[in-house]
Formats: sequence, structure tokens, C-alpha cells
Amino acid sequence: MREELTLKLMDTHAGGDVSRIVVGGIGPLPGNTVRQQAQYLADEADGLRRLLLTEPYGMPEMSVDLIVPPNDPAAELGYIVMEVMGYPIYSGSNTICTATAALECGIVQKREGRQQFVMESAAGQVRIDAVIQDGVVEAITCEGLPTYIHSYRNSIHVPAIGDVTYSVAYSGGFYALIDAPALGFSLVREEELELAACAHAIVDALQAERGFSHYTLGEVGPLPFLHYMGPVEQLSDTFYRSRSATYVHPGVICRSPTGTGTSARLALMHYEGSIKPGDRLETVSLRDSGFIGEFTGISQAGEHQLVENSITGKGYVLARSDIVINCEDPMVECGGLLHILSSRQQ
Repeated sequence: MREELTLKLMDTHAGGDVSRIVVGGIGPLPGNTVRQQAQYLADEADGLRRLLLTEPYGMPEMSVDLIVPPNDPAAELGYIVMEVMGYPIYSGSNTICTATAALECGIVQKREGRQQFVMESAAGQVRIDAVIQDGVVEAITCEGLPTYIHSYRNSIHVPAIGDVTYSVAYSGGFYALIDAPALGFSLVREEELELAACAHAIVDALQAERGFSHYTLGEVGPLPFLHYMGPVEQLSDTFYRSRSATYVHPGVICRSPTGTGTSARLALMHYEGSIKPGDRLETVSLRDSGFIGEFTGISQAGEHQLVENSITGKGYVLARSDIVINCEDPMVECGGLLHILSSRQQ
């Protein structure tokens, strides 16, 4: 009898972005913190990410979140985010999906009404506020990372496009913030391919011109993300709405408006003096899904004014499944994977 290798998954989505939550099948990983465990995966066991984000099991538009034991004694669970571009230390949509899965799987006991718990990401502690109605997870509010504006209204020449004005924010990754109407975009689904191609050209130009340094993390490499911004509509004294689209990889525009993109937008609006603590912004994606970002406070880190924020969205369960890993399948590459499977560690 051949040994059957399996992973236990819960597929979820928030705002249209699909996150595959790995809830079983992976053994203990080296590392005293979630960040160290994520680094181990990146260096020694990248096969898990590659397996679940490529054919025949997945596609680059998806994300993977591995639930691991927390190091922080206040946390109920740890989680490692994996995307096609690598291992981001934080993601709003992935946090919403992982929190939903933790409740639906019973990793965190579900209680009717409002409940709070803590998860540990590679970026550290993340506080979660969940709303449960009739046993269903109706909303997840998670802390966004403290976000700041790195540079404001710079210009770069992009071949075949021309001069492009951009600002840069850090919200878990560096984002180029681009005014969509200035490039002729209305941010509707029919523009998706053109938006992706345009964003790729702009990001390529930025990566060729400069790198970016975080005030505590130091050099973090080339800028990976671009967030298109539509006009802002003021719905009340404290509530705003804007269409958006986030580019994360060649050919990939996120289905959701993205949590980190929403955080970056809040930081820019604060920098421009158009919002104040307590104000909320709903970002709306090409698929008309929305996240609500709230500007919760301001803190200072050296010369940088940080925008503290939270992101609210709803996660949906799509499937519960066991993935069978067949290493004899010529389309399946098992390198960098077998040594972390729990069945191989027994």
C-alpha cells in the first residue's frame, strides 16, 4: 500500500479573494515565533505554497494561510500568509478569512453575539472582533498594521504610458497609490486586464528606479503593490466611499479591495487632511465587494506619523476538503514539501 499524503483545508473568501486555510496535515515547524516559522517555510519548505497556488491544485489569484501554534501567550492561534509573490507579513483579507475559518473549525470556540480574540501573524499580535448571529460569522474586524506615507506625489516616466504621479504608503507592504481617473480608468470590471497591464508597467518602472526602506525593517526590496484610487464620495460627516483596485502580481488584480490597500488609502487621506480619527472609508472593488476601513488613531515613530486603523469584512466558507498529494503525478512537484507533512513526522 502506498502512503497517502493529505492536507486538510477550508476554502474561504472575503470580498472575492479566495484563501485556502490549511487546518491539518502539516507538522510542527522550526522557529520560536510565527515570523521565524514563516521564514523557515520560505527558506526550506516553499513547496507547500507552490503546491497550493499552482496547477493542478490552485492558481496565482488565490492565497494560502497555514494555521500554526502561537508563540504569543495571548493568542489563540498563529497563521502564516502565503501568496504568489511570497510571504507577506500581513494581509487584511487573509486575516478575515483565517479568523472566520478558526471559528468555523472550532479552533476558537464560537459564541453568539460579539467576541474578541487574538491571532499571531508574522507581523505580531492581531486583535479580532467577530460578530456571530444565529451561529454564522457575519463580520470580522481586524487590526490593520500602523500605516504611514513614505513619499507623496512623486512622478515617474513609464514607457507607453507617460508621466505618472504616485504616492507610496507602507501598510504591511509598500504600495504605489495611483489616481485612476488621471489614467483614464473608471475602475469597472471590464477594465481588469488593462488595469493589470498598466499597473505592471508602473511597478516595473518603479522597481527599476528605486528600492524602499522601512523605518524598523530596513531595506525590504522593490515595491510590489499598486492601489488604484477612484473619486471619494462623502456619504455622511464621518463615512466615505471610493472605488479601488489592487495589483499584486503580473496579470493579477485582487477580487477584493484588499485590507492593506484600504489601510494605505486611509493613511493618504489623513496625510492630505481629508479625514480624522473615527472616520470610516468603504473601498469597493471591481466586483463591487467592499471592506470598511476605520481610522482609529495616530501614533508617532521617529519622523513618521502612523495611522492606526481597523478593517471590517465578511468571510464565507466555500469548501471543506482533504487534498490528496500524489507525487507520482507529473504535474505535481513535491520538493520542499514532504518533510513538513505531519504523516511523515509520525
